[in-house]
Amino acid sequence: MKLDRTSLALAATVLLWASAFPAIRVALDGYGAGGLSFVRLAVASLALAVVAPLLKVRRPRGRDLPRIALVGASGMSAYQLLLNWGEIHVPAGTASLIVAVVPAISALLAAAFLGERLTLAVVAGSAVALGGAALIAVAGGDTRYTVAAWAVLAAAVAQAGYHFAIKPLLRRYTGLEVACYAMWAGTVLLLLPLAPGAVRTALNAPVDATLAAVYLGVLPSAAGFVVWGYAVARLTVTAATAALYLVPVVALAVAGVWLGERPRPVELLGGLIGIAGVALVNRRPRPERARTAAGTSPRAVPTRRRS
Repeated sequence: MKLDRTSLALAATVLLWASAFPAIRVALDGYGAGGLSFVRLAVASLALAVVAPLLKVRRPRGRDLPRIALVGASGMSAYQLLLNWGEIHVPAGTASLIVAVVPAISALLAAAFLGERLTLAVVAGSAVALGGAALIAVAGGDTRYTVAAWAVLAAAVAQAGYHFAIKPLLRRYTGLEVACYAMWAGTVLLLLPLAPGAVRTALNAPVDATLAAVYLGVLPSAAGFVVWGYAVARLTVTAATAALYLVPVVALAVAGVWLGERPRPVELLGGLIGIAGVALVNRRPRPERARTAAGTSPRAVPTRRRS
């Protein structure tokens, strides 16, 4: 079956963002959480600045600057800092299982602020997903692990805020433009103070850590957010984020091959619970039930004649 461009964009987002979790573990060895956050966003900002004139990226309107600052601070700066700090003590695959609850949180935020439908399935699924993330957080038996796991969950909340906050911007700008604005804002507003320390660290960082940091900036950050913006501009927030619960599946496989990580059974259980909750959030009623609920009998709906 031929995939459309939106489906391909979602698939690319899944692959790129899944590969980021093990790459972060490699880059952290040379940069630390703050240094990696700045280097990753600085590289992404530079990559987007190079292609912006070629792709005719417009200047944002003045009235949109507060929202751009918000999405940059949440989806870029806060997310990077919290996730990078959390992965110092939390394995890459485990971190991906926690971040998998983003679609559930996004659905709640979209319902609260964008008027998307809030159903019993969304509420129940979100509760189940967050319960799975909480199980992972308290299962470590080590204080540093537990605190770091909660930091990763906070990163998921920041990322969910980005997903619903960019939706109004995508009505006026392209996915590439929104990604550029958010990346540049996130780099300048909160992470610029980290630049001097990051530059000093880069001079002494191992080659593999530097390559991982550059990879994170060019592909998962710059390219990933561009294709994500393309997809979410054409779907509801809930429908678009449904694809993201595939990220931990891919991340676990990549982390196993690249880093040799093997998650513990309780972490896998928490991840499965979280993914089940996300699946419940994105559950769609059968067409017959939907028409009946709307007061239309299935038999009364005319059928198209095949040509």
